[in-house]
Amino acid sequence: MRTEDLIHFCPPGRLIIGAGSRAELPALVAHLGYRKGVFVTDRFFVTSTRWVDEYVKSASLLGIETIVFDGGEPDPTTTLCDSATQSVREALKGAAPDHVVALGGGSNIDLAKALCITLPSGRPVRDFVGGLTSADNPIPLIALPTTAGTGSEATPGAILLDPNNATKVAVMDNSLRPQIALIDPEFTFTCPPRVTADAGIDALTHAIESYLTLDSAQYDRNGHPDPGYSGRSSLTMLFAREAISLCARFLKRCYDHGDDVEARTGMCYASIYAALSYGSAGLNAMHGIAYAVAGLTHRSHGTTNAVVLPYAMEALSPYRPVEMVEIAQIFGICGENPDDTSRALCEFLRDLVADLGIPTNLRDLGIGEGSLDSLTRDGLTVTRLAKSFPVPDVEEAYSRIVRNAYHGDLGKFPRREANKLLDRI
Repeated sequence: MRTEDLIHFCPPGRLIIGAGSRAELPALVAHLGYRKGVFVTDRFFVTSTRWVDEYVKSASLLGIETIVFDGGEPDPTTTLCDSATQSVREALKGAAPDHVVALGGGSNIDLAKALCITLPSGRPVRDFVGGLTSADNPIPLIALPTTAGTGSEATPGAILLDPNNATKVAVMDNSLRPQIALIDPEFTFTCPPRVTADAGIDALTHAIESYLTLDSAQYDRNGHPDPGYSGRSSLTMLFAREAISLCARFLKRCYDHGDDVEARTGMCYASIYAALSYGSAGLNAMHGIAYAVAGLTHRSHGTTNAVVLPYAMEALSPYRPVEMVEIAQIFGICGENPDDTSRALCEFLRDLVADLGIPTNLRDLGIGEGSLDSLTRDGLTVTRLAKSFPVPDVEEAYSRIVRNAYHGDLGKFPRREANKLLDRI
């Protein structure tokens, strides 16, 4: 316990975890009094699985009417959200839904969160990017994740791509956290290796990043009485440690052996525990720079996180030496001193990324050296993440991370220089 913590913790309203637990959902929805829902998913789940049809039929027997929207896409755009809003409102014929169900990965869940805001009024989603008002009442959300990694089922934000400038925007409010987060590991059993790797490394990044992020006592909440993110605390770190431990045991095993039920289940727990950590603690440079990389390369979220992860940790290691050693020990890494242990951890994680079939430097993602300065600037524009990176000179750190990630260089940070900087924090 850390008595200086200022905890503001917001989990989902109900968290259900268990193989086959999806069968329990219609009865719970009926018990909560919901009667008219919108089911947000994509064509794959409608045509290639029985899950959507099973839910709709079971819910109907309990008096729950469900309209299915199957137009979800990877990295949903603000344009997709607005067109989906109009399409669903037309299908509803003036009726007001009392719940939204999301089935899929983080993209489908993010789209569903956005629709929870836009469906009541029909307004464009960009109207809500600056934040919700007391007059905005999102429709309650039920999230059914089919990948073990994004953690969207436990977070307050909907992340959408703005096609006008290829950047990601966030609609953020604690009212967007699902009322029910149902994690059924069976949803993930048939995930292909590429999806398994991307989702798994995303979960590990969430856990590590929130474990190392800015303390809650230092976090700038901008005077908000109900902040979506509020810095790390002993509570969020508890979940992060468990998530890191589960990833250490099951991530590579899950990737290598997709039919390993124990590994699949373990990664589902890793994902939700990481989400319970970062969903309140928040994230920092790893995601901030990854968003900029995704804007240039249009590569998946998990891949861009994976490339940045070891280099961001290397830049941060002088300011989180105890935590770096703690993480290293979880992976069975022991060095002669904290510096060596931190470096060995960063090298280990870079090797893990490679073992998952993901590039380990920005060049291999197709980024040219001439783009590094603009990439750094783009990363810094996500100010909520940049402000949470606990180093004295954030701009210098971002530049260092980007250049090291381009060259694939885990250069040693001089300890005496770090000690001088620590004295100024």
